[in-house]
Amino acid sequence: MNNEWTFVLDFALVGLLLASATVLKRKVSLFRKYLMPDAIIAGFLGLLAGPSCLRLIPLDLDRLGTLVYHLMAIGFIALTLKDRERAKNRDITNTGAMIVSTYLVQGILGFGLSLLLVSLVYPDLFPPFGLLLPLGFGQGPGQAYSIGRQWESLGFANGGNIGLSVAALGYIWACFGGVFLINFLIRRHKIDWQKQKQKQNAKKVVYETDHAGEMALSESIDKFSIQLALIGIVYLVTYLTISGVSIVLKPFGTFGTTLSQLLWGFHFIIASLYALLTRAVLNYAQRKGWMHRPQLSNYLLQRISGGCFDFMIAAAIAGISLTVLREYLVPTLIITTLGGILTMVYICFVCKRLYRRYGLENTLALYGMLTGTISTGLALLREVDPDFSSPSAEYMVLGSGVGLAFGFPMMILLNLPTVGYVNQQPVLYFLSMLGFVAYLIILGLFMYWNRPKNITAGPLTLGIDQIGRGERVS
Repeated sequence: MNNEWTFVLDFALVGLLLASATVLKRKVSLFRKYLMPDAIIAGFLGLLAGPSCLRLIPLDLDRLGTLVYHLMAIGFIALTLKDRERAKNRDITNTGAMIVSTYLVQGILGFGLSLLLVSLVYPDLFPPFGLLLPLGFGQGPGQAYSIGRQWESLGFANGGNIGLSVAALGYIWACFGGVFLINFLIRRHKIDWQKQKQKQNAKKVVYETDHAGEMALSESIDKFSIQLALIGIVYLVTYLTISGVSIVLKPFGTFGTTLSQLLWGFHFIIASLYALLTRAVLNYAQRKGWMHRPQLSNYLLQRISGGCFDFMIAAAIAGISLTVLREYLVPTLIITTLGGILTMVYICFVCKRLYRRYGLENTLALYGMLTGTISTGLALLREVDPDFSSPSAEYMVLGSGVGLAFGFPMMILLNLPTVGYVNQQPVLYFLSMLGFVAYLIILGLFMYWNRPKNITAGPLTLGIDQIGRGERVS
């Protein structure tokens, strides 16, 4: 194939999957009844028809990963540039602590189960095997593969592929468990979903017109082009920043390389921070009279972010490799099944006590992210908040940045079991488990003290027609 067509063909095939999923959802009542997001349907269509299963369409999994990588950043830049209700610092900090506490819950369960399996059923199993649960569910396939691959040198055969297996099963929990969670919460809190959707659709603006004082939709340069130009500038600055920092870190050897890779992996967080700065600068320029007309359009930015996220979610699921599920199938299924159930219960329990508003949106977004990736979190969020009117997506992004600081002690603790395995010191298994539990208690106390003081563990959800007013559904 001509190399100039590869990216365009990938984009076109994902578009075909999205169009097919849209038709299926309109024609098949099962998909409508159980509120399955179009992008998730499209992703599983691609998974079924792609190279992992039927091989009917020539999807390249590596190129799909690249597509997901860039669409994620572009979508978040567009979303962050919107003029909207800003997330409060307390909510962002609590979300960061919530994310890391979920990693700890997954780590305690996974490591405890792997030690139990080693002592009772699989004596040759690598003892820290269960720690792939928070890596595969919480961090995604990249981190799970990287750590698993490092463990191969310690005697963990096919560790990288097993890490991918855990991440792939996490995707399944994120998608199917997420659809179950949406329907369960809506029925549990007796929301008339069709009525809510009708109210929301009645308020939607189908097209944008020129308004006094604003830049015209089409003049010497189209208004849509201005949005793309600003997004491109933010992404360029993000690239230059990470590239510059990577050059500075290069002389620091392995530490510098690891930190550089971490920055490239969290490029969407840095891009979102630059987008926040860009929005603040433009608002300041307008207040000072240096800029007479607003250049940003919420309507167009929403269309850009929504389109990016739809394509990103479909490509992310279609790009899963199923061949890695063959190794260590039974222990992997045991750990991921119990891990998926515990993650769902824990997130529902904490979210209704941690957030005064947007309980349903935050629960679904965090569950999708902490079993799959941020793309599956967005897919579930979009089913109940299609225009991202709530700050839940912002909580996920900025909270992940805060979580990097909260997660540093956990990264140290993750290395203790491997040190114990290499040096034949099982006491380090006990110490690492004790450390996980102690740090979970510390984060739990922090979230308790930092929570909104007038919140109770009442109904979890918010009706979509109540967004912005903070009312609860009884």
